[in-house]
Amino acid sequence: MIGYATLGTNNIVQARAFYDSLLGSIGAKRIMEFGEDTGGFTLWGTAWDKPGVALTRPFNGEPAVAGNGNMLAIPLDSRAKVDALHAKAIELGGSCDGPPGVRGEEGPQAFYGAYFRDPEGNKLCAYRIGPA
Repeated sequence: MIGYATLGTNNIVQARAFYDSLLGSIGAKRIMEFGEDTGGFTLWGTAWDKPGVALTRPFNGEPAVAGNGNMLAIPLDSRAKVDALHAKAIELGGSCDGPPGVRGEEGPQAFYGAYFRDPEGNKLCAYRIGPA
Protein backbone atom coordinates (compact mmCIF):
# COMPACT_ATOMS: atom_id res chain seq x y z
CA MET A 1 0.00 0.00 0.00
CA ILE A 2 2.87 2.42 0.70
CA GLY A 3 5.56 2.93 -1.93
CA TYR A 4 7.86 5.13 0.14
CA ALA A 5 7.79 7.71 2.91
CA THR A 6 9.83 10.92 2.82
CA LEU A 7 11.49 12.74 5.71
CA GLY A 8 12.87 16.25 5.53
CA THR A 9 16.48 17.16 6.13
CA ASN A 10 18.50 20.34 6.36
CA ASN A 11 21.77 18.53 5.71
CA ILE A 12 21.48 15.95 2.92
CA VAL A 13 25.14 14.95 3.22
CA GLN A 14 24.78 14.13 6.92
CA ALA A 15 21.41 12.44 6.32
CA ARG A 16 22.84 10.25 3.55
CA ALA A 17 25.69 9.11 5.80
CA PHE A 18 23.31 8.31 8.69
CA TYR A 19 20.78 6.41 6.55
CA ASP A 20 23.42 4.65 4.40
CA SER A 21 24.77 3.05 7.56
CA LEU A 22 21.48 2.61 9.43
CA LEU A 23 19.42 1.18 6.59
CA GLY A 24 22.44 -0.60 5.11
CA SER A 25 22.58 -2.62 8.34
CA ILE A 26 19.20 -4.18 7.42
CA GLY A 27 19.95 -4.74 3.74
CA ALA A 28 18.69 -1.50 2.16
CA LYS A 29 20.73 0.66 -0.18
CA ARG A 30 20.32 3.84 -2.19
CA ILE A 31 18.11 3.05 -5.15
CA MET A 32 17.45 6.63 -6.34
CA GLU A 33 19.41 9.83 -5.85
CA PHE A 34 19.13 13.33 -7.27
CA GLY A 35 21.66 16.16 -7.08
CA GLU A 36 21.87 18.58 -4.23
CA ASP A 37 20.70 21.37 -6.55
CA THR A 38 17.25 19.72 -6.55
CA GLY A 39 17.08 18.99 -2.81
CA GLY A 40 19.22 15.89 -2.83
CA PHE A 41 16.22 13.53 -2.85
CA THR A 42 17.59 10.11 -1.92
CA LEU A 43 15.59 6.87 -1.68
CA TRP A 44 16.70 3.75 0.16
CA GLY A 45 15.10 0.36 -0.30
CA THR A 46 15.67 -3.34 -0.70
CA ALA A 47 13.92 -3.54 -4.08
CA TRP A 48 11.80 -1.35 -6.35
CA ASP A 49 8.64 -3.31 -5.49
CA LYS A 50 9.14 -2.92 -1.71
CA PRO A 51 8.44 0.15 0.47
CA GLY A 52 11.32 2.59 0.87
CA VAL A 53 12.49 5.57 2.91
CA ALA A 54 13.47 8.88 1.29
CA LEU A 55 15.19 12.02 2.55
CA THR A 56 15.23 15.45 0.90
CA ARG A 57 15.41 19.13 1.64
CA PRO A 58 11.90 20.62 1.57
CA PHE A 59 10.71 21.69 -1.90
CA ASN A 60 9.48 25.06 -0.60
CA GLY A 61 12.96 26.03 0.60
CA GLU A 62 11.86 26.39 4.21
CA PRO A 63 13.79 24.59 6.98
CA ALA A 64 12.92 20.92 7.52
CA VAL A 65 11.37 20.23 10.92
CA ALA A 66 10.43 16.92 12.49
CA GLY A 67 6.66 16.47 12.70
CA ASN A 68 5.04 16.05 16.08
CA GLY A 69 3.15 12.78 15.87
CA ASN A 70 4.84 11.62 12.65
CA MET A 71 6.87 8.41 12.66
CA LEU A 72 8.21 5.82 10.22
CA ALA A 73 7.97 2.20 11.35
CA ILE A 74 10.35 -0.45 10.02
CA PRO A 75 9.27 -4.10 10.36
CA LEU A 76 12.00 -6.63 11.16
CA ASP A 77 11.91 -10.40 11.47
CA SER A 78 13.42 -10.78 14.95
CA ARG A 79 13.65 -8.96 18.24
CA ALA A 80 17.43 -9.16 18.01
CA LYS A 81 17.31 -7.15 14.77
CA VAL A 82 15.08 -4.56 16.46
CA ASP A 83 17.65 -4.24 19.25
CA ALA A 84 20.50 -3.99 16.74
CA LEU A 85 18.84 -1.32 14.58
CA HIS A 86 18.02 0.78 17.65
CA ALA A 87 21.62 0.47 18.87
CA LYS A 88 22.94 1.37 15.40
CA ALA A 89 20.81 4.52 15.29
CA ILE A 90 22.16 5.64 18.67
CA GLU A 91 25.73 4.82 17.61
CA LEU A 92 25.26 6.98 14.49
CA GLY A 93 24.17 10.03 16.47
CA GLY A 94 20.46 9.39 16.80
CA SER A 95 18.66 9.52 20.14
CA CYS A 96 16.54 7.01 22.04
CA ASP A 97 12.83 7.78 22.13
CA GLY A 98 11.83 4.51 23.81
CA PRO A 99 14.11 1.52 24.46
CA PRO A 100 13.47 -1.90 22.93
CA GLY A 101 10.77 -3.90 24.65
CA VAL A 102 7.32 -5.45 24.51
CA ARG A 103 4.46 -2.97 24.44
CA GLY A 104 1.35 -4.68 25.75
CA GLU A 105 1.07 -8.40 26.31
CA GLU A 106 3.37 -11.22 25.24
CA GLY A 107 1.82 -13.75 22.89
CA PRO A 108 1.45 -14.59 19.22
CA GLN A 109 0.71 -10.95 18.31
CA ALA A 110 3.12 -9.34 20.79
CA PHE A 111 4.44 -5.94 19.70
CA TYR A 112 8.16 -5.57 20.34
CA GLY A 113 9.33 -2.11 19.44
CA ALA A 114 12.20 0.34 19.81
CA TYR A 115 11.88 4.05 19.11
CA PHE A 116 14.58 6.49 18.06
CA ARG A 117 15.14 9.81 16.34
CA ASP A 118 17.61 10.59 13.60
CA PRO A 119 20.04 13.49 14.14
CA GLU A 120 17.42 15.98 12.85
CA GLY A 121 14.66 14.73 15.14
CA ASN A 122 12.67 12.54 12.72
CA LYS A 123 11.10 9.69 14.70
CA LEU A 124 11.42 6.06 13.64
CA CYS A 125 10.36 2.74 15.15
CA ALA A 126 11.89 -0.68 14.57
CA TYR A 127 9.42 -3.43 15.43
CA ARG A 128 8.61 -7.12 15.39
CA ILE A 129 5.13 -8.60 15.72
CA GLY A 130 5.01 -12.00 17.37
CA PRO A 131 7.20 -13.97 19.72
CA ALA A 132 10.98 -13.63 19.77
